[in-house]
Amino acid sequence: MRFFLLPLFCLLPSLMLAACDASDHNQPFATYLARLERTLDRPATQPHLAVSTPRRPRTGQLRIAVPADDLDVLDFMDLRGCTLQETIGKRNSVLGRHARDSQRLLLELEFLRRAPACIEMLRRDGDNALAEQLTRNMATKHEQLPARIFNATLGNDEYARFWRPATLSRQYPDSTSSAPVAALASVNALASRWLAGDYAADNREFELLLYDLSIGDGGTLWLALDQQAAWLDAANSVLATYAANGPMCRGQIRPEAADILPAVVKRFFIQDIQPRAAKLGQRYHQLLPPVQALETLLEDALPDNYRSWQRRRDQDLENYRDAPRFHVRQLQTLLGSCGGINGN
Repeated sequence: MRFFLLPLFCLLPSLMLAACDASDHNQPFATYLARLERTLDRPATQPHLAVSTPRRPRTGQLRIAVPADDLDVLDFMDLRGCTLQETIGKRNSVLGRHARDSQRLLLELEFLRRAPACIEMLRRDGDNALAEQLTRNMATKHEQLPARIFNATLGNDEYARFWRPATLSRQYPDSTSSAPVAALASVNALASRWLAGDYAADNREFELLLYDLSIGDGGTLWLALDQQAAWLDAANSVLATYAANGPMCRGQIRPEAADILPAVVKRFFIQDIQPRAAKLGQRYHQLLPPVQALETLLEDALPDNYRSWQRRRDQDLENYRDAPRFHVRQLQTLLGSCGGINGN
């Protein structure tokens, strides 16, 4: 019969058992929490590890309805000789009417690129009425661009997958790709150009950028920060319970925990938890600012249900991001009467 030695935290109550797998991202937190409990002889509250990140509204719930233009079949026939006629034909075809929002946006950008030459040709031919109609349509389509861009980006399926959490592992965020970060920057640059009146677009390039966004880890980052904060909240509960009885060190009275706790913090928090916390913070600053920049660019077009989810997301992520810093402050407060974390 073989006997296997288990880590100390695996012998603790059931809330720690899930962390006994060496590949589990929870393991360093569970070990640290167990050490805090033993050192301070105080129980921890159970960390809330259930997924609590709010689900983004479905794409269909977010889509902004954009009114069609007023060009009819006769107008279309009068555009012979304009490349714009080809664009309108594609848009009005069966495929065009059922195109993805990204393709609808690209067709509108193509309309905006081709319309000026067509307007000039119509005026030369004396068809001023249709030229004025196209001019009005151009102005309307430019006004509709924020809604079109939202539907094709923040409101689309690729961004939905960007915010869908994957299974966490201890390799996250080391296992992340730079492609979504680069794609976010590129989409922002394109959106800024389009809104400024430069309607150039490469269909294949834009679709590839959206694919790179779909493999992004916004939701996984959110979940990782959420779970990190849950473990640190549990650790804070141990410190708070101990601190409720007053300062740790009082004059010449110095409990044994005052010498053990700094070593526990250095070994199990500073060495095992803080490096990953710093990487999560770095990933936060890679992913969130460009997403928020695009949201600011499209501010006037954002639907109410998107704004509601956006506010909850930003509040959660900001709070979760600051959880390690808050925990350090709690440690410093508890150990302040004993010389601080360094024990001096």
